[in-house]
Amino acid sequence: MTDSVLASIAALASMPTPALKERWRELFQSDPPPFNRHFLVSRLTYRIQELAYGGVTPTVAARLEAIAADEKYVEREVARKRIADRPVVGTKLVREWQGIEHTVTVTERGFEYRGRPFKSLSAVANAITGTRWSGPTFFGLRAQGGNQ
Repeated sequence: MTDSVLASIAALASMPTPALKERWRELFQSDPPPFNRHFLVSRLTYRIQELAYGGVTPTVAARLEAIAADEKYVEREVARKRIADRPVVGTKLVREWQGIEHTVTVTERGFEYRGRPFKSLSAVANAITGTRWSGPTFFGLRAQGGNQ
């Protein structure tokens, strides 16, 4: 990197937020988004380098657009991971908490507890305890401390 690029990037860290927003207007020719300071600094850093050295090649940009547009691919991968992480549909998970036995049934879309649907075991654990828990840990599907 050249000294001027490095100096421009280093200067961002000490700029007040209004100055960062003004720099955004200079580099992007648009108003800055209403995001936090960290976002502005990271995006301005990228833009300074992009203007000095060039952005992604048209081939890379086209490939990224194709991946982003392929919703079926993204949904299929997410669905596959969720199913692999979850017990078989119909499985009943039982946990005793404060002297009360709680039973959760695994469904195709998530979990059912006391006739109510839940998207995650963590949401069920929260409903039972009133505090944030790792659902798989709470129901004994993972060892305490996240190892497995």
